[in-house]
Amino acid sequence: MSTAQPAQPAAPLPALLRWPGYLAWAFLTLVALAVLTVRAGQWQQGLLLYAIACLASLLVLVWYAVAVLLPRNGSRRGAIALRALPALPGALLLVSAMAARDVPPIHDITTDREDPPRFEAVLEARGPGANSLAIDPEVQAQQAKAYPDLDTLYSNAPYAKTFARAEAIARDLGWEILRSDANAGFIEAVDTTAIMGFKDDVVIRVRSDEGGSLVDLRSASRVGVSDLGANAARIRAFAERFRDGA
Repeated sequence: MSTAQPAQPAAPLPALLRWPGYLAWAFLTLVALAVLTVRAGQWQQGLLLYAIACLASLLVLVWYAVAVLLPRNGSRRGAIALRALPALPGALLLVSAMAARDVPPIHDITTDREDPPRFEAVLEARGPGANSLAIDPEVQAQQAKAYPDLDTLYSNAPYAKTFARAEAIARDLGWEILRSDANAGFIEAVDTTAIMGFKDDVVIRVRSDEGGSLVDLRSASRVGVSDLGANAARIRAFAERFRDGA
């Protein structure tokens, strides 16, 4: 009478498949540290560390992807996949950033390139080291090419109703209102980005027009060269909600 043979324990992964997993955890920790560094105000150092950690995570993920495809690792694929998991967040963050590489290296976007709304209330908060808010014709030309859809918003509603709606949308989007002056027709706000905690400034200008009201926006990053399309996306989010109720 035959007896069942006990299952053989799985062979341990070789060092070349084990150590990258430990590195993946280290790089994931560095990503978190980089975010904390940026949020602490050291954004240049933090972004450099962030880029290095994300790139290293992508390399680890590629290494494990190749390992999974090798026939000799057929019985180890589950274990290899588990080792690769810590590298996934950093790799995805890097791919996401690379997807925005086609946007121009600008950080000040408006719906009125001829006469952009002017900031007042946020100037002190921006500080002396912030990006300049001077109107740059070259930047305006790059914006016109990259974001031709951004234009003045029009509403059939009277001025007072349009102003109130514009402020309500800004609040619904989570922007911190710093100034709301219905007499002057300006709303100024700050929007804080989710991961890095960057503070971008927004000004909304509302004007009366024959038969309705005109609304223009300007969104500008305080630091950095390229906003990776964040300011245009912010204006589009506002415009979408505004048009839904215009």
